[in-house]
Amino acid sequence: MTAPQPTSAGAATAAPALEVRDLSLRIGGAQILEDISFTVPTGQIVGVIGPNGAGKTTLFNLVSGVMTPTSGTVLLDGRDVTGRSVTQRAVAGLGRTFQTSSIFPALSVEENVRLAAQVAEGRALSLLTFPRRNDRASSRARDLLGEVGLAHRGAHRAGDLPHGDKRKLEIAMLLATNPSVVLLDEPMAGVASGDVAGLTEVIRSLHTDHGCTVLMVEHHMEVLLGLVERVAVLHFGHLLALDTPEAVMADPTVQSAYLGESV
Repeated sequence: MTAPQPTSAGAATAAPALEVRDLSLRIGGAQILEDISFTVPTGQIVGVIGPNGAGKTTLFNLVSGVMTPTSGTVLLDGRDVTGRSVTQRAVAGLGRTFQTSSIFPALSVEENVRLAAQVAEGRALSLLTFPRRNDRASSRARDLLGEVGLAHRGAHRAGDLPHGDKRKLEIAMLLATNPSVVLLDEPMAGVASGDVAGLTEVIRSLHTDHGCTVLMVEHHMEVLLGLVERVAVLHFGHLLALDTPEAVMADPTVQSAYLGESV
């Protein structure tokens, strides 16, 4: 399968927001990922699917700098970031969420976002100074909490939030760092069914309101297919397919590979 090519003016020369070239990871004698290559054009939402053990989270770990590939290259807006740290990639515009919530549970909801905004401004990560009400980072935090539907929970302890609201908080924290490319690793994991629609709209807003390019792993197929423009299928560490959702779901190779398995 071939992925559809961008047709907008200047697309022929513009670098994609994210590109991986021949990305591989071998641990001991096990080949975890092998020669993964794909691009995510600026402004697109691309989904990654595959059964447990397919290599989805490993791919995210390599792209975000948590792990180092055995071979291959990761490019962000055309710049090689393969040798850069997680922090350096974040400064370059790459943001990520994890399968499990990564918040400061003992702090208030607003303090979580305020700290992220503070770091994005180049200031120290400090809780020792009580922020002024009109402090720029605090104002930014309140604005973002309003965008994700958590304005009414700003003073609440973050650890007490329901799981769906923790996911929204993580996205607000991500937005506070001004990312251009966002990796979402199973954002619906553990989210109650009644919270799925609201969280879906928050994810959509990353694209529509903030112009972020999004690469997301998600097992909730109805959510994923309703958001993404293309789907990448991983199978035993290989990229099996990359195309529109309709083409991927109709592909006999994908159907054969996942006969009896949920993608």
